[in-house]
Amino acid sequence: MFFMMSEKTLYFSSPGESDQLLAPRGGLLRDLSRALEVECTARDNWLKLSAEDPEKLDQAERFIELLRYLRSQGADLRGPTRQYLLRHFLEGKEHDLRQMGDLKITVVSSKRPILPKTLGQAQYMRKILEHDITFGLGPAGTGKTYLAMAMAVSSLLKGEVNRIILTRPAVEAGESLGFLPGDLQQKVLPYLRPLYDALHDMLDAATISEFIERGVIEVAPLAYMRGRSLNQSFILLDEAQNTTEEQMLMFLTRVGYDSRCVVNGDSTQIDLPGNKRSGLREAMVALERIQGIALVSLTEDDVVRHALVQRIIRAYRDMRAPSLNPAS
Repeated sequence: MFFMMSEKTLYFSSPGESDQLLAPRGGLLRDLSRALEVECTARDNWLKLSAEDPEKLDQAERFIELLRYLRSQGADLRGPTRQYLLRHFLEGKEHDLRQMGDLKITVVSSKRPILPKTLGQAQYMRKILEHDITFGLGPAGTGKTYLAMAMAVSSLLKGEVNRIILTRPAVEAGESLGFLPGDLQQKVLPYLRPLYDALHDMLDAATISEFIERGVIEVAPLAYMRGRSLNQSFILLDEAQNTTEEQMLMFLTRVGYDSRCVVNGDSTQIDLPGNKRSGLREAMVALERIQGIALVSLTEDDVVRHALVQRIIRAYRDMRAPSLNPAS
């Protein structure tokens, strides 16, 4: 039996745009062809789609248009991002994927806008916008710190807050700050380096230095939060799994009026001494149903680093799973 093939040709502004969208050597067109039974032929600045089923052809076109829209918003489509988008597009989440473009953050006009790369990241950003306190839970590489930092800097530059306060517990190296060389800034730098790295990716060094000197941006260990009331601030507590129960309560009660607070952590990477319970775990139980507080769980599906990072996280999770069973 002979079936009539339906065809559609999509044109791009240049071969460069075509390469950036489709990454032909990355296997996207092959995956699209297999998933929708659509033949894909890319040449220079055009893409021809052919299929027996017009609906599959329409689906393929809508996916390419989704890529084009997200790219126009400034999305970085490198690495596994295209395959992630295709997988969730095929699951019927086209509308949700398109809405990720609505969360674009332009921190500095000379730099690429910052957008969520996954649906979990998009949910995380929305919760931060909608709640005074947001807990972001998940493994390394899910963008928790980076996205919260971007939202903090954006809020500061828009005048929504007067300052940014960045803090994390200094416990990883197992050393007391007093035994480390240098002044306070030099002592805490190894602990707070990830926060500085994210900050330097968004603002130039001179602006950061000026803001820190004026107290507009404050980077300090968690112990220095005691006794303070943090008003009109965007407060980010990172590595919260390493807070004690007392530290977490102390920190959360520092939040003042017109402030927004983000608490990030990964309960699988607790570095506290064995006799100390994680304040993050206690907070998850105590605050689960408190109005005004959001809890967002990110997973390995939201990891945006090298694809191997996802596999590493899954491997360790699967290895540890039996030990979580009380019967084992």
